[in-house]
Amino acid sequence: MNIRSPVLLCYNSYMFTGIVEELGQVSDIRDNSISVSCKKILSDIKIGDSIAVDGVCLTVTSFNASGFVADVSYETKRVTKLAKLKNYDPVNLERALLLSSRLGGHIVSGHVDCVAEIYNLASKGDFYELKIKVPDGFSQYYVKKGSITIDGISLTIADISNNIINVAVIPHTYEATNLSSLKKGDAVNIEFDILAKYVEKNLLMNDNKNNITMDFLEENGFV
Repeated sequence: MNIRSPVLLCYNSYMFTGIVEELGQVSDIRDNSISVSCKKILSDIKIGDSIAVDGVCLTVTSFNASGFVADVSYETKRVTKLAKLKNYDPVNLERALLLSSRLGGHIVSGHVDCVAEIYNLASKGDFYELKIKVPDGFSQYYVKKGSITIDGISLTIADISNNIINVAVIPHTYEATNLSSLKKGDAVNIEFDILAKYVEKNLLMNDNKNNITMDFLEENGFV
C-alpha cells in the first residue's frame, strides 16, 4: 500500500465545513504571501484567524476594508495549487468553524492531500457534472458516496472509474464558487475525508488484527 500523510498547512487545529462563504479574488500574489479581495468574511475578521483559501488553511497576517493578507510558505505552494494562482483569479473562502455553527458539509481540516486535474466539467440538465483526475497513490482515501473537498468545496462522490472521480454539482454551488471559472486541465486542491485516514492508521497500527474488512465497513455504514 502506498501511504502518504496529509501535509500540515495550518499551524492551528482549526476546522472547516467545505461550505464556501464567499468568492474572493486574488489581488496580489508573491513568493511568500497572498492578498485576497473580499467583503462578507471581513465582518468579524482579526489577525491570526484561519481562512480556507481554495481549501488551503491560511493565517491572516493583516487586513483592511477591502481584503486580507496571509503568509504562504514555500512548502504550501509546493503541495497546493496556490503557486498557479494569478491576480484576479477567483478563490473560494471559508472562515474557521465555530462550535455554535451548523456542520453543513463535512469535517474539513484545510490540509491539502494532493493537487488533481479537472478531467471534464459539463452541464447535465439543471446540474453540472465534474470529473477530476486524481494522482496515483490515493485510491484508498475515496469511495463512492463518500465526501471529498475540491478547492474547499464539500462534495459527494457520485461515481469512480479508476482514478477519475465524478461528482454532481448543484447550480447554486456552481455559481457561488470558482467552479464556474474552471475548465478542463485546470488544477484543483483535494482534501480527502479525514475518517478514511483514521481508519487506515488504525488498520496499520494493529496490522489488521481487529479483522476490519471491507464487508465490515460496508455493514456499519463507513463505505
